[in-house]
Formats: sequence, C-alpha cells, structure tokens
Amino acid sequence: MRGLARRTDQREDEALTELVFEVMQEADGGYCAECLTADIFTQADSWEELRTNVLEAVRGHFFDRAIPERVRLHLVRNEVLAAQ
Repeated sequence: MRGLARRTDQREDEALTELVFEVMQEADGGYCAECLTADIFTQADSWEELRTNVLEAVRGHFFDRAIPERVRLHLVRNEVLAAQ
C-alpha cells in the first residue's frame, strides 16, 4: 500500500512541473490569461505586466504547496479576415 501511495504522489508532482496559460489579446490591447490545468485567471494592460501578474497569481494559488517549476504562456490569436 505504501508503495502505491508514493507512486501516486510522484505522478501528481510530475504533473505540476509546468502550468500552461492560454493568453488572449483583448480588443483594447490588454491581455487575459487563463490556466488550463488549475483555477487561475489574471489580466493586464501590457505583456510585461501580464507576466508579472501570472507569476503573482501562481504564487498565490500555490501558497501552501510546491510551486510548479515552469509557467508557459500560450498566446492565442483569433483574427477574422474578409475573404473578398
């Protein structure tokens, strides 16, 4: 039993080595970022401010647990072009 619990904990730790945020640029030029694997959301007026806000939000979310090693910001651009 103990070995099984240890393996489960190890898998959970491995799963949290990286958080991925989907980032959308708003029409006003600001950014919104939503984590795909944890309940974390933040926004900012600039890319630099967003980076700071994401790290602050991650630290706040994991205040009582180990923080993942990496945070990936995945910028999604949704643009519609007139074909004619």
